[in-house]
Amino acid sequence: MSDKKLLRVLAGETMPHPPIWLMRQAGRYLPEYRKVRAEAGSFLDLCYNPKLAVEVTLQPIRRFGFDAAILFSDILVVPHGLGQDVWFVENEGPKLAPIRDVAGLKALGLSGMTARLVPVYQAVSDLAAALPREVTLIGFSGAPWTVATYMVEGGSSRDFAQIKGWGFADPAGFGSLTDLLTEAIAQHLCAQIEAGAQVVQLFDSWAGVLPDTAFRRWIIEPTRKVVALVRKRYPDIPIIGFPRGAGLYYPEYAAETGVTAVSLDTTVPTGWAAGSLQGMLPVQGNLDPMLLLQGGQAMVDGVAHILKDLGSGPFVFNLGHGIIKETPPEHVEHLVRMVRGDIEE
Repeated sequence: MSDKKLLRVLAGETMPHPPIWLMRQAGRYLPEYRKVRAEAGSFLDLCYNPKLAVEVTLQPIRRFGFDAAILFSDILVVPHGLGQDVWFVENEGPKLAPIRDVAGLKALGLSGMTARLVPVYQAVSDLAAALPREVTLIGFSGAPWTVATYMVEGGSSRDFAQIKGWGFADPAGFGSLTDLLTEAIAQHLCAQIEAGAQVVQLFDSWAGVLPDTAFRRWIIEPTRKVVALVRKRYPDIPIIGFPRGAGLYYPEYAAETGVTAVSLDTTVPTGWAAGSLQGMLPVQGNLDPMLLLQGGQAMVDGVAHILKDLGSGPFVFNLGHGIIKETPPEHVEHLVRMVRGDIEE
């Protein structure tokens, strides 16, 4: 652990220069990724090819020396493993055969899910053996609500009409899907930990679309159950929660879910986070990916502001969401050098 800055911060330590990794650090902004992606076939083929998944996970570690590597995979391997049809359309994103009532759940099966996802866990195992000693390996999953949005909407959504309609009209029936996903996600995370992941992150990318009572019912409670199930098997594993868009619910989420740390989206004021969250647990975030895309003085000022507000407590530098595909790699290199204090602006 002493070699791994991320683990030290997640244990509550404040460091002179915080560890840094970035969401979507393995991706289309890197020419070496685009080359592998072109050879892989479909996006899911890449996720399920351990050799290629390991390669693209290692690419940003080789190039930038991040303090953590996050497994290259996707949150939709869980519904795919459960038996739902999932595919990706170029320039459009994920597509799923939608499930919109309890009857549709009969096509899904928890038994055999982890067996179907063995290539993912093989990639984790191979990464654990290949990474430099000081680099922490992060596994991940989508959280129940966010995974459910794709399963019910059939892909991305702007208004979330289908899932909200089902949830509000038939909360017990929708709860059956949430319960299934809670168990499936916990199993998926545990399988990654067993294979060698040292930290796991729960992505709740669409947490911010819910009103008050629904947030508690479909974000906080399922997350709490996932964390409890994982900790039953691996009591010491650090778990980072990312309830994107949670706003004023961040403290409640931090206090009630049992996560080790919270990752902040771009809308969270860092001064507020320092006073309202960082005394409770480590925080991670939250540079706007558009500032990384822009680079220059705008990025320099954004980085300095975050480090000033959050650098005095346990803190992991990251983005408030994933890297934008048009981001120049040299901007990422500049960012890493700034966070590590290798250059002064």
